[in-house]
Amino acid sequence: MKRIEPLKQPLRGDITVPGDKSIAHRAVILGSVAQGRSRIFNLSGGDDNSRTVRAFRQMGVEIFRDGDALCVEGKGWDGLCAPRASIDCANSGTTMRLLSGLLAGRPFTSELDGDSSLRQRPMQRVIEPLSLMGARISSKAGDDLAPLKIDGGNLHGIDYRMPIASAQVKSAILLAALQARGATTLAEPQKSRDHTEVMLRGFGAEVAVKGATVTVCGGQNLHGQDVRIPGDISSAAFFLVAAAIIPGSELTIRSVGCNPTRDGVVEVLRRMGASLECFNERTEAGERVSDIRVAGGALKGVDMGAEMVARTIDEYPILSIAAAVADGVTTFSDIKELRYKESDRIAAMTAGLRALGIEVEEREDGMTIRGGRRFRGGEVRSFGDHRIAMSFAVAALSGIGAVVIDDAACVDISFPQFFDLLGKICLH
Repeated sequence: MKRIEPLKQPLRGDITVPGDKSIAHRAVILGSVAQGRSRIFNLSGGDDNSRTVRAFRQMGVEIFRDGDALCVEGKGWDGLCAPRASIDCANSGTTMRLLSGLLAGRPFTSELDGDSSLRQRPMQRVIEPLSLMGARISSKAGDDLAPLKIDGGNLHGIDYRMPIASAQVKSAILLAALQARGATTLAEPQKSRDHTEVMLRGFGAEVAVKGATVTVCGGQNLHGQDVRIPGDISSAAFFLVAAAIIPGSELTIRSVGCNPTRDGVVEVLRRMGASLECFNERTEAGERVSDIRVAGGALKGVDMGAEMVARTIDEYPILSIAAAVADGVTTFSDIKELRYKESDRIAAMTAGLRALGIEVEEREDGMTIRGGRRFRGGEVRSFGDHRIAMSFAVAALSGIGAVVIDDAACVDISFPQFFDLLGKICLH
C-alpha cells in the first residue's frame, strides 16, 4: 500500500529517467547473438530487463557489469546453449514474445514461462506466424497461453500480413527471420515502434523498410556494438503529465528517446494545450533524443482514435489522468489492445478514476472521460500493473484528498526509482 497526499506547491526540477525498457531488451538480445563484445550504457534496473539478462545467462552468454556499462560477450547465433530449466519471464511480455522468435530458430528445445499475469496474455499472435515459418511451438496448457514449449530450428521465410500493429510480434518474426532460409516480409496495418529495425542496422544487419512493411533476409551475422540507451519516454510521460496538470509547475527531463513511432504522448499533450518544448535534439544509437521542458497550465479534452494507438499504446493510463483534469470530454477509441496488457487497462483505469470521483464511460474498445474535476481522496487498485500504479500516484498529487494505492511495489517492474524521483520534484 502507498499513501500519497495532494501537493501544496508546483512541481520543479531538472531530471533524467531510466533507460528505455524496450530498447534495452533489444540491446541485450542482439548483443547476445552478435559476434564480439557489446557494451550497453544506461540500462534500466527494472525487473523486466533483468529477466532478459537472466534468460541469456541461462543460455550460456557471459553478461557482467564493468563500471557503468553492462558487457555482453556475444558468440553468435550458434553460441547459445539449450537452457537446462524453463526460462522465467515473470511479468515481461517483451521477453517472452521476442525470445519466442529467437528460440524458434535455435536447434534445441526450450520452455518459456511467466507469472500469473503473463500466463493470461495472448500468445497465439506470435505462435501463428512463427508456426508458418516452420517453428514447432506448443502451449503446455493447450490453450495458446504460456508456458510455451519451443522445438527450434529449420525455419523458412514467409510473407505475412499482421492483423494488428505490434512491435513485439514484429520483432519476434524478425529475430526468427534472421535465422531462416530466404527472405521474410511482414506488413503491419500501422507502423509500430521500430526499435528492432533501427538496432538491427546498428549491429550490421540489412533491413529494408517501406512504410509499415519490413523485409529481412536470413543468414545474417551481427557484430557487437556499444549502445547508449536514451531515457524511456513511457517513464517520462508520468512526469510530463504531472507537471502539465499542476499549475505553476516547470520541469525539464533530459535525454529522452523521442523516436517518431513512440512520441505520441508529446503530440497528445500539445493537442490538449500543454506548454511543452522539445529541444537539444540529436541522434544517439540511431534513435532521436531530446530534452523536454513542460510547464503547468489549463488543458482541454481531445479525441484520440486509431491513428494514435501504435505511437501511444503504453501512455493511455497516464493520459487518462490528464483527461480527467482537462476541461471538456476526452474520448479514447480503438484501444481494445489495452485489455490484454499487464492488466485490463481499460477496466483498471475506469475503476480507479470512478473511485476518485471522475465520470467515465467504459466501452469494449475505449473510454470517454468527462474532465474538469479534481480527484477526491480514495483507495484504488493497481491490479499489479506498474503503469496503473504510477498513473494514480500522479493523480494523487493534483487531488483534494489522499490516495491509497494497493500493491504499489509493482512499479519495480519498469521504474524502481519512480517514487524517489517523484518525491524529489515534489520537494524541489
